Amino acid sequence: GEVGSIRALSGQLLCISALEDGAVASLFGFSLADPAVWLSAHHTRVFSNSYLLGSGMRLVNNRRRPMMVLGKDSVKRHDLLLPASTRAFLAARGYQGEGCVEAVRRELARLDLAVPKLSDPINLFMHVRLTRAGEILPEPNLTRAGDSVICRVTVDTQFIVSACNTGIEGNDKPAPLRLSVAENLSDFNEE
Repeated sequence: GEVGSIRALSGQLLCISALEDGAVASLFGFSLADPAVWLSAHHTRVFSNSYLLGSGMRLVNNRRRPMMVLGKDSVKRHDLLLPASTRAFLAARGYQGEGCVEAVRRELARLDLAVPKLSDPINLFMHVRLTRAGEILPEPNLTRAGDSVICRVTVDTQFIVSACNTGIEGNDKPAPLRLSVAENLSDFNEE
């Protein structure tokens, strides 16, 4: 897998698109004004009282303030529960290469961005379900080439997205992603 980054300013739209079937996008975000403020899966769950993302849902930071609002979503299945993969986690499952944690840390260093903590990501396009017994069970990834999510950004943010291999069966095929920012929804149709 690969890692990429893009800046988006308040009011702009961020689009993350799958370029091939099976894509998983581990999304991280850090405030441009204060990198100690980050996009938080944990706080988003608590703020919304849900572990599922839905259209109109506010994705919040570690201070419980909205950083973006989920708009168009062709997949409607995402994960707010699982942590980012590591090289050790992947190796234990027979996969080679760096995990999301190492890839994102490398991208942070390239951007010369010092952050106090690497939070758990918003795992876009990853499919999991909860059982009554409390298990988190991965389900086969149904993401297809061309699927995307578009969010309205509410805080100037440096986003980092990892397309790493998750090491979880059914969500274990690295696939490329496209990151883009626009002022209007119609701007994405011109790509």
